[in-house]
Amino acid sequence: MEGVTDSTGAYKIKVVGDQADRICHVVLVDSPLADCKTVHPVRNRAEVILTRSNGAISDLHYANSLGFVKDEALPGCAELVKKLLESDE
Repeated sequence: MEGVTDSTGAYKIKVVGDQADRICHVVLVDSPLADCKTVHPVRNRAEVILTRSNGAISDLHYANSLGFVKDEALPGCAELVKKLLESDE
C-alpha cells in the first residue's frame, strides 16, 4: 500500500482488523521539494507492528520520524548545532 503525506508531512494509512504478527514497513520514496531530495541515511524507514496483542492499548500506531536532507543548511543552523552541543557538555 502506498501513502502520501499532507502539507505538514503527516500521513495516515488505515489498516482493517488485527494483523497478528504482520509488520508495516514504512520507507521514504520521494520528496516534493526540489532542494530536499536526499534521503536521510538513518531516518529513511520505520516499522510499525499491526497488532494489539503486544500490549498496545490503542488502535493508533506511530512510525518514527522520517526525513530528507536539504541541499543547503538553513541560515543559523551551524550556530544552533554548536549551542546544542555546548549545552550537552
